[in-house]
Amino acid sequence: MLSRAAILSVQRPMGAMAARAAATAAGSDRPVRPEHPGKVRLGFIPEEWFQFFYNKTGVTGPYTFGVGLITYLCSKEIYVMEHEYYSGLSLAIMAIVAVKKLGPAAAKWADGEIDRIEAEWKQGREDELKTLQESIEAEKKEQWRAEGSLLLMDAKKENVALQLEAAFRERAMNVYNEVKRRLDYQVECRHIERRLNQKHMVDWIVKNVMASITPQQEKETLNKCIADLSALAARSK
Repeated sequence: MLSRAAILSVQRPMGAMAARAAATAAGSDRPVRPEHPGKVRLGFIPEEWFQFFYNKTGVTGPYTFGVGLITYLCSKEIYVMEHEYYSGLSLAIMAIVAVKKLGPAAAKWADGEIDRIEAEWKQGREDELKTLQESIEAEKKEQWRAEGSLLLMDAKKENVALQLEAAFRERAMNVYNEVKRRLDYQVECRHIERRLNQKHMVDWIVKNVMASITPQQEKETLNKCIADLSALAARSK
């Protein structure tokens, strides 16, 4: 328990986190933190060491190797059993008792710290994902606004084209009215000139006719008119 607490209470370095992020980005499975350490025998020897000997020496191989190695070290005095050896045994016994007595409490405290740190990491990850999601939504909204700007630009171009068309038609109408006014002026001038010519010709003819009538002809014409009127009056009676 104490070994599990000691191992799991250590925060993972930033390099490992970066490697995990790179592996996640590459599409591989995310590593999962083990809840419990690997199996051990005799309190500190990993199970994998025994499995390594099983295929070659059988079940008793690891124990025989361990006893033989210890016997060899002691018989050759490679490991000398002096007073420090017994001090080491005392420390080992004290360590075992401390692990048995204080291990559960320390493990519980370490597990709480690990859960707190993991919750903080998880919360930070969720906050970052939320921030990134909001950034994505904001980017999509900006893209939508950009598309709306393109539509607005097309509408403005069409509006400008309509304004140019209206200005062109207005100027064309102004030209038409100006030309029509000038032509009407010319037509009116021709009509006035013709009327003046007609009036002048009528006056000239009347004047010449009046000049060609003599007083005798005028008197005869007047008498004839009176006679015609008298005849008409007598006829009407």
